[in-house]
Amino acid sequence: MSGGHPEASVAGDEPQRIEPLRIGLLGAARISETSLVKPALATGVRLVAVAARSRERAEAFAARHGVERVLDSYADVIADSDVEAVYNPLANSLHAAWNVAALEAGKHVLTEKPSASNHAEASWVRERFAATSARFAGQVFMEGFHYVYHPMFVRLLEIVASGEVGEVRHVESTLLMPAPDDSDPRWDLALAGGAIMDLGCYALHAQRVLGAHAGGAPVVTGARGEQHSPGVDAWADVEVAFPGGATGLARCSMTSGHWEMAVHVHGTRGSVSVPDLLYREDDDRVVVRASPEAGGAERVEHGGTDSTYTHQLRAFTAAVRHGAAVATDADDAVATMALVDDAYRALGLAPRPSAPRSAPVR
Repeated sequence: MSGGHPEASVAGDEPQRIEPLRIGLLGAARISETSLVKPALATGVRLVAVAARSRERAEAFAARHGVERVLDSYADVIADSDVEAVYNPLANSLHAAWNVAALEAGKHVLTEKPSASNHAEASWVRERFAATSARFAGQVFMEGFHYVYHPMFVRLLEIVASGEVGEVRHVESTLLMPAPDDSDPRWDLALAGGAIMDLGCYALHAQRVLGAHAGGAPVVTGARGEQHSPGVDAWADVEVAFPGGATGLARCSMTSGHWEMAVHVHGTRGSVSVPDLLYREDDDRVVVRASPEAGGAERVEHGGTDSTYTHQLRAFTAAVRHGAAVATDADDAVATMALVDDAYRALGLAPRPSAPRSAPVR
């Protein structure tokens, strides 16, 4: 593995010390402060290198967030022998090619979601990961659906699996936000933008995860929405059906008047909800409500104060250092992008276009 394997040292009877994971950043995206910088401080991960569209931008980012070195290009970050893992928060259309470039250099990859522009690109990334992981033993690929690693969502799954809310009948996943500026890359079709790509992928991913408790994988049965510009969705409501007879509604909007990031599972004996799936406002509640027929009681549990991103980085580190399983791996990414593509087709739009398969020189 390029960058070397973790080293351990033993001093007398002291326990082994695992070397901090060393991550290089592709770009100086705003999300990185929340998604990586703060979690790195909380977990002891080292941010050893960054490159951005301009060196000045990278230098400002490094100075503000304590990144150890500034490099001239994304390719330089990937080639750096001190970088064990690459974090990719670039525009959606740049995810697949740079993920593959990092994998082929022997790096572990933590990529922002969605990890590709469409199902075909996700399949290509999986194919290349299969090839590179055969060469670089222990290589890790993780897509950043960070909510699945937080105890509050793990607890929701436990409650559903326990049968406390009965047989699953309906799943609602809702992710809404106020509109970003018209110049925001999330509105750019060429950059694989759109509400389903930015927020709906979370909502559809949650439907997929909960399918394990509703008879199997969901299929898209219909959708409605509006366009912000030709081919680019502003909001969408996507209906799905599960093999066990349950239904689902995945809602997303980048033009809402408020923030909402919630998942609700309705069963024959009650419901269980996570009101803040992405843990934006320090709301770690898991709310369980019995149906009136089952007594109508309500119970609130809490998942803890660490962010979803911090739990994700711990999981990524555990996968790299100890071979722990990855829930959001390349296979998971392919299945999610198939559902995303189907959602676009149901909406009457084409899936996001594929980008060139060679990473641009930067």
